[in-house]
Amino acid sequence: MKLKVNDNVEVRIGAQAGKRGHIKSIDRVKNRVVVEGVNVLKKHVRRSQRNPQGGILSKEMPIPVSNVMIVCQTCQKITRIGIRLKPEGGKQRLCKKCGAVISEITTAKKTSIAK
Repeated sequence: MKLKVNDNVEVRIGAQAGKRGHIKSIDRVKNRVVVEGVNVLKKHVRRSQRNPQGGILSKEMPIPVSNVMIVCQTCQKITRIGIRLKPEGGKQRLCKKCGAVISEITTAKKTSIAK
């Protein structure tokens, strides 16, 4: 999965199609993402010690990763993501449409353990 938290994405499939928002969290085991302002569930809650007012709570629910695509910051179009290796080491995420760099991917340094 090439998506990260805070990426700007657009929903492509489902009742929420066409909405854009930032990724709040990613569940890599279930392949689902929570997008800000998308797939909002309204839950009626009665009064309790935890919630003394009661009323209606809004909560964003996860949607499948396959239903969203990243939005390029440069060309403002939905696109796939490519990865390019930098000559000095490290990686970059690229827009497949315009070729602009979306972000840098930092890799953890390997430490060798002397035996």
